[in-house]
Amino acid sequence: MSRELQTSPTYTDHFTGVALYDPGQKRALIQHNADKPFTPASNTKLFSFYAGLLSLHDSLPTLRYITRNDSLIFWGTGNPLLLHPDLPDTTALAFLRSRPERLFFSPANYTGPRFGPGWAWDDYNDDYSAELAPLPVYGNVVRFSAGKTSPARFTDSTHTVADAPGGVYRTEFGNQFVRPANDKVKRQDVPFRWSGELAAQLLADTLHRAVGVVKMPIVANARLLRGSSTDSLYKRMLFVSDNQFAEQVLFMASTEHSTGPLDPLAELRRTADSLQHTTTFKGSARWVDGSGLSRYNQFTPNVLIDLLSRIYARVPQQRLFALLPAAGQSGTLKSLDMKGKPYVFAKSGSMTGVYNLSGYVLTKRNRLLYFSIMHNNFTQTVSEMRRRTAELLKEVHERF
Repeated sequence: MSRELQTSPTYTDHFTGVALYDPGQKRALIQHNADKPFTPASNTKLFSFYAGLLSLHDSLPTLRYITRNDSLIFWGTGNPLLLHPDLPDTTALAFLRSRPERLFFSPANYTGPRFGPGWAWDDYNDDYSAELAPLPVYGNVVRFSAGKTSPARFTDSTHTVADAPGGVYRTEFGNQFVRPANDKVKRQDVPFRWSGELAAQLLADTLHRAVGVVKMPIVANARLLRGSSTDSLYKRMLFVSDNQFAEQVLFMASTEHSTGPLDPLAELRRTADSLQHTTTFKGSARWVDGSGLSRYNQFTPNVLIDLLSRIYARVPQQRLFALLPAAGQSGTLKSLDMKGKPYVFAKSGSMTGVYNLSGYVLTKRNRLLYFSIMHNNFTQTVSEMRRRTAELLKEVHERF
């Protein structure tokens, strides 16, 4: 198989890296460009998953709050599930509804950028590029469907234009939307420009009570409210490759480590530092965001193998395989041509010229192997690289 990787046009007409590792025998079975850096795309989410495993509890941090006289002041923890259109957590809403005090939201515990390093500025209109925030609301997107706009607050700022191009478009620096008159899109999520004032307004609309905004620094004695299970977020993050969830994991990790301002990049560095002593990571990796949207990220296949080993050591196999997509069965791997009982559990990562898959494969001899297959700089379609990767994994399943 190693010779085929070196000679077959299937793998030589672009930049391919493959690492296959047997944890039982503690030895590498395949090393093909395994120490060369690749653009990982959403394979980066495995690092965010690991950061969560190191830092987050079984239930997610939801809000921090204090009471002052007749007022309750609260700060976000980076939790992305408040009024989320697909995975809502009602813990914060129930808590705020139950309080007799006047409500005030402070966005002052995060002053960082709205996008990650190296994100494409012109992706602002695409659902995968929702803004970073201390208190995401509705997933920081407006959901447009047939005749409906959610949150409803954006209905008045959405204008129908007869000759507009297909799809809904937002002005780059404001929350004005244009929708074509003949719009036949069943559903489209468009990120909105987040602000503390807008988050408070959207909360007030749902709570049916006033929510003020104060620019008050977070205090050390602020209490922490916890919400839904961490695994529910991990599963969606890994199954549908949710960029926002991956980014906000680092925000929530910051909440767990400090009552001070949210600093997701510090959490990224903290996790990277925990890996730096390994020979595979040190000098062989560059990690800059939580989701993999940035092309600044650089990982080798062997770095991914080391990470997979660390994840497996922390998460029981049954739980881990339930959180990861199963090839041919679920999530982003459902379209892989792998019939029968699932034997590949992994995370994919793709963008133009990039397709990667890293995870775990069960062989016919009942061996569990770790693998990382990375394709960069190809001109073929992503679906073609997905097909080639599936064929290679079928061969691994049969041979080993």
